[in-house]
Amino acid sequence: MLKKLFKSLRSPLRRAKHSHSTPEVLSNRQHPIHRGDISRHAIGVVERLQSAGYQAYLVGGCVRDLLLDLDPKDFDVATSATPEQVRAEFRNARVIGRRFKLVHVHFGREIIEVATFRANHPQDEDDDPRAARHESGRILRDNVYGSLEDDAQRRDFTINALYYDPGNERILDYAHGVHDIRNHLIRLIGDPTQRYQEDPVRMLRAVRFAAKLDFDIEKHSAAPIYKLAPMLGEIPAARLFDEVLKLFLAGYAVYTYELLVDYGLFGQLFPASAAALKHNPDYTDTLIHNALANTDLRIQQGKPVTPAFLFAALLWPALPARVLKLQERGMPPIPAMQEAAHELISEQCQRIAVPKRFTLPIREIWDMQERLPRRSGKRADLLLENPRFRAGYDFLLLRESAGEQTDGLGDWWTVYQDASDSERRSMIRDLSGKDDGPAAPRKRKRSGGRRKRGADAGTTKPGND
Repeated sequence: MLKKLFKSLRSPLRRAKHSHSTPEVLSNRQHPIHRGDISRHAIGVVERLQSAGYQAYLVGGCVRDLLLDLDPKDFDVATSATPEQVRAEFRNARVIGRRFKLVHVHFGREIIEVATFRANHPQDEDDDPRAARHESGRILRDNVYGSLEDDAQRRDFTINALYYDPGNERILDYAHGVHDIRNHLIRLIGDPTQRYQEDPVRMLRAVRFAAKLDFDIEKHSAAPIYKLAPMLGEIPAARLFDEVLKLFLAGYAVYTYELLVDYGLFGQLFPASAAALKHNPDYTDTLIHNALANTDLRIQQGKPVTPAFLFAALLWPALPARVLKLQERGMPPIPAMQEAAHELISEQCQRIAVPKRFTLPIREIWDMQERLPRRSGKRADLLLENPRFRAGYDFLLLRESAGEQTDGLGDWWTVYQDASDSERRSMIRDLSGKDDGPAAPRKRKRSGGRRKRGADAGTTKPGND
């Protein structure tokens, strides 16, 4: 389809140095974007700024997605106007941000984000580069205004350095992003090592765009990632939490996970889980794949997804060994589970700042794995009434789908939920007073080879309500 869309280009796109400031200009006959595909509020913001004498364009992801015949999630505007000048033009505008000021122009629920053209921080002899960069090369301050050309060159990927003017319906392409879109490539603008050092999160963004668009990361842009992956340790844990949600809650989590593992990034985000993946690869990989495949399916179906269930699944493979160690020291099963969970989550939060509103449900889901085998007397009915029962039950099915042996516990609970009172009493009697032991450290089936990845990895599809 892309071949057909771009066949109309009159002049062939040439490769050029990214520092070249003359853009490739595509007229409305050379690209498939139409004004009708664009938010009228976004067009209104651009035209109002232009009528006030400023340069203004739709920029970045919205232009890229429109070229790919995708629905943009939002519309961003880049302009020569300063934040204060933008706010003066719109009564419904609000200046936000500390590292770099942006303007949000509100139209009911829709927000059009407006950013002033930026430039890379100068590093000539008159400037102290330490004022803007860490010794590793990471940018600490990024608050220098610049020209349109400057703004294009400081953007991360070529496919995001595209500017669309709805007035004349032209696209300005400063880094041959249209070429890379046509060839399904994620390419950094400038020297990849330097750009990753400026902001290591760009490595995660490269993976995210590759997974979302089903593009390849261009070989020169991919080459430094494995070596530079440890630089993610310098990124604030709160920012990494936001990035992880973008990675795994956008509908392509399985492919994202595979790319993170391949490029050595998964271990920087989830060190304990990466260790479990190395120690017990078949089980860990299958459980995580099944959880992520189900997450992708729920998103495609428009069903809710909670980060608590996702993080519970990503971290679970690292938990059982810790529980066993505590039990070997004489700690009872449930306290051992609780203590191990506390330690693991605390360690993980040093790397990714998972908010308390999610860490508490994670612990409750895990705690339920220790309680579900204990069904005698009134325990089963009490567990059914527990608000975390459904999540705990779904998590049990997830564990079973990855090969854990639970002596049919998942099937038992599946039947019990729909049974009549008399059938439930009979099921409890059939347990013969047997009270199952701890669930977490149970033996697991080992398959001879690597399980099939993705949504077909298991027949059970646990939810993550």
